[in-house]
Amino acid sequence: MDRRQSRRKKGLLRLRQPIPDRVFTTAGLVVPVVLVLLWFAVTALGLVKPLFLPSPLAILEEAWRQISTGILFEDAAVSSYRIIVGWLSAAVLAIPVGILMGNFRLFEGALEPLISTVRYMPIVALIPLTILWAGIGDEQKILILFLGTFFQMTLMVMDNVKNIDVNLIRAGQTLGFSNTEILWRIILPAALPAIWDTCRITIGWTWTYLVVAELVAAQSGLGRRIMDAQRYLATDTIIFGTLFIGLLGLLTDYAFKRTGRSLFRWTADR
Repeated sequence: MDRRQSRRKKGLLRLRQPIPDRVFTTAGLVVPVVLVLLWFAVTALGLVKPLFLPSPLAILEEAWRQISTGILFEDAAVSSYRIIVGWLSAAVLAIPVGILMGNFRLFEGALEPLISTVRYMPIVALIPLTILWAGIGDEQKILILFLGTFFQMTLMVMDNVKNIDVNLIRAGQTLGFSNTEILWRIILPAALPAIWDTCRITIGWTWTYLVVAELVAAQSGLGRRIMDAQRYLATDTIIFGTLFIGLLGLLTDYAFKRTGRSLFRWTADR
């Protein structure tokens, strides 16, 4: 019996080996629960002043206040709209550009130096320019989200396409396929699972740019609520807003994962 138990324990730590779903789910819950308990203990013992770290109960009270007054849902709706439009705008342009760069050296040579340079520019530094270009309305916020996502997504899609086995392309050429046929019948089906993962990752990045996008002249939004709370040292509002943005990002990530498993079942074991 002891040997069986030891084998099971070792099996949980074997490289790239599947584990029971129950264990997988439990492991994902244990760490957050432990952190919350430590957080509660630190604040209950008075080791940190509430100004710097409010208790979990204070965060729950702030959450209930925003829910009961309707502020939370209003801010979430506005921010989600900006996220969706900003990310979709970037994806609609970045995916075809990335595919072209991944398949044609001419496009890669012409665009990669520029895109690689711009993607290292700090988005915050572009806020004055975006205000000049798009004003202070939703267009400016969406433009910030677009700029924060487009350049990274383009290069990632390019790499997704370039990582396809070249023998597949050569097989298509041997069969007499044209470039268009190779693109639609070989390259895109092979690259779509990786491109979908790229979309999942980049929409997560878009959520991280939300506070920056709503930094200037925003009347509502989750990021704006956090920036207003900073002025009044409302730490509970800041922490709750940050956690709620993380929760929305997690739900988005989960939706992409579930959809990806349904669309690309043959990649389930990867």
